[in-house]
Amino acid sequence: MLAPTCVSCDRSTRTRTLGQRAARESVQQGWLMHHVTPAPNTCTASQMIVDLAPGTGPVSRSTLNPAPAARTIHGVPDWLHGLSVFWVAALVFGLAVLVTAAIYAVVMLLATGERGRAFASISPGLLPPMGIVFALLVGFLAAQVWSSVERAATAVSEEASSLRTVVLLSSEFPGEPEARMRSLVNRHIEDAVTTEWPQMAERGATLSVVPQPLADLQALALGLRPESPGQTVAQREIVTSLEHALDARRQRIIVSQSSVNGAKWGGVVSLAILTLFAIAFVHSGNRRGAAIAMALFASAASVVIVMIAAQEHPFAGHFAVSPRPLEQVEPAVQH
Repeated sequence: MLAPTCVSCDRSTRTRTLGQRAARESVQQGWLMHHVTPAPNTCTASQMIVDLAPGTGPVSRSTLNPAPAARTIHGVPDWLHGLSVFWVAALVFGLAVLVTAAIYAVVMLLATGERGRAFASISPGLLPPMGIVFALLVGFLAAQVWSSVERAATAVSEEASSLRTVVLLSSEFPGEPEARMRSLVNRHIEDAVTTEWPQMAERGATLSVVPQPLADLQALALGLRPESPGQTVAQREIVTSLEHALDARRQRIIVSQSSVNGAKWGGVVSLAILTLFAIAFVHSGNRRGAAIAMALFASAASVVIVMIAAQEHPFAGHFAVSPRPLEQVEPAVQH
């Protein structure tokens, strides 16, 4: 048999912890937050959590809503993520053909007389180091992109799992509390799918305000009055699951801001162009061989660029992370 616990003490301790966590997270995530002015007679979710946590000390409005940070310069235009993989590949391969043909024409035009002999004297041993550097740079970019996609998918799955736990445990409080919890979970999932997902696809989602349904769920869970040891445990697990859901939502919004910046894309493209020049110089004495070698390298470079560009943004494009896990745990609203 479970030992009896002081519900009021447990609730007071947990609300105090939530208030302290809200204050810490507001400071830590300040670089993603924007100043939000609440409408009259309303309060933000951050204010609600602070009001629920007595004894944590005053928190200034400037701490909860710091000044917005500078926007990140992204490497790939947003309209490119709206294209299918076929059109992204067609665009990249088309540009590669034009650049390769231009480099070939310029080098072969200059490879005459003294310049031709100078080009031919360049050692073929220059090509392997350049190819290795290009491969390493591409490997680092691919690791970054695939890591972001994996983190995004993990955050969505954890959020869905936490909300599912809330729905299952809500049956311990039959009647109005259960119906209210299921309704709030349903509203949060609908808001995430219809509002937050398009915003994340455009990198417009922010952490300025905790979602109102989850804030209401926290207030409801903390206000429950357990009448049995089982309900006490269920209340504790519901509050913990809501904390996990908020954390998972925060992680997916942070990941939605990730991208390969312009400097990295510039480095990859510049190194590919330099390698094409090196191939043309080394094989300038054999025009057909130079054309074949340049075409092979340009094709390989185009393939990896298409792979990275198509998956650069976790929540946009053909391979975007889907809200399907959240939709699968969406509860039916009880009337």
